[in-house]
Amino acid sequence: MPQKVNDKTIFSLLEVTKSIQRTLADRYKSLYWIKAEMNKLNHYKHSGHCYPELVEKKDGKIVAEIRSILWKSDFERITSSFVKLLNEPLRDGITILFQAGISYDPLHGLSLRIVDIDPTFVLGILEREKKESILKLQQEGLFDANKLVPFPLIPKRLAIISVETSKGLSDFFKIINNNPWGYKIETTLYPALLQGDKSIPSIIKQLAVIAERTESYDAVAIIRGGGGEVGLSSYNNYNLAKAIAIFPIPVLTGIGHSTNETVSEMVAYKNAITPSELADFLIQKFHNFSIPLDQLQERLISLSKNKFEQEKAKLQGFAQSLSWSSKNRLQQEKHNVLILSQRLQLFSKHFLKERYSSLENITRLIKMADPAQLLKRGFSVTRINGKAVKSIADVQEGDIVETLLLDGKLQSQVITKQN
Repeated sequence: MPQKVNDKTIFSLLEVTKSIQRTLADRYKSLYWIKAEMNKLNHYKHSGHCYPELVEKKDGKIVAEIRSILWKSDFERITSSFVKLLNEPLRDGITILFQAGISYDPLHGLSLRIVDIDPTFVLGILEREKKESILKLQQEGLFDANKLVPFPLIPKRLAIISVETSKGLSDFFKIINNNPWGYKIETTLYPALLQGDKSIPSIIKQLAVIAERTESYDAVAIIRGGGGEVGLSSYNNYNLAKAIAIFPIPVLTGIGHSTNETVSEMVAYKNAITPSELADFLIQKFHNFSIPLDQLQERLISLSKNKFEQEKAKLQGFAQSLSWSSKNRLQQEKHNVLILSQRLQLFSKHFLKERYSSLENITRLIKMADPAQLLKRGFSVTRINGKAVKSIADVQEGDIVETLLLDGKLQSQVITKQN
């Protein structure tokens, strides 16, 4: 009961808080459906209870905030329905539609006791954001922009946006680094948050860093492990999807889920359901280049072998032909030489006989021209001063001349000469 002191009515703090408690209990007797963002779940594992921090934001600023209570039994029931519909449990950072009673406790203050949360509302919020992002990108003509970027023949240099401890990234590296064909892909990791609202600026920041180094990479890959609809909601964000769509080199996504493709995956050059599938996609690119090359190499080897065999057969045929022709040629030449030799012998005999006959004739002529023969026949030779007298004009009256006979010489003096 209040006390009277100097005409003042004084209430204790407990009395005031209990009055507030009664007033609120009388005023808010029903359960209410309320929409708010669950800033933090505050789940205590030892008790199983949750004490969610609920806020409402306007233009990025908190305009209302209140504590709430979610008892263990209600949390287990609600999170079970979330896993069934959204493939993941209730978590921080999502906008929820919940049913709660308003209560006030003198010790703990004002709070909302949550008794139910509608998972379909969360799904609707995500779907609406997704549709709005798709429509806006289509209106701006950016939806297919990254798909039109040329893809390299062999993606040898890859920038990866992921978390180093991600299981999805580990699976990706196992396939890439242990491929039995020995294909080599250079990778550079750009760490980023991959889940929740903070993942959006984190991924965009790393894309901006890579954009300044695009000459060093053939493609960008965004890789993370699996997750449900709520965990992937950030990938429906317009700003993130736009950053991917307008990126100057191909963006590849492998964020680990098989249903309800996000906007970021839709606008990427290539979306793989899992990081492992993305690794297989890159390996296949190497196959597409190397297999035809190997086939061409085998074909060239085969053609070369066939060509060598053909040329070898031609050479063998030519050698055989040359051998046969050479033998015939040698036989013919041998025959020709034999005939020529016979002809030469015959010609030589005839030639020598003719020459011998000519020599005999010449010999007879020489003998006939011998002065001694003429002298024998009664001729004589007259000389003057050692020279033969051939004409009467060669001598003068009184000249001494010498007459050569077969058996001696005479000297005479010219007394008279007559023509």
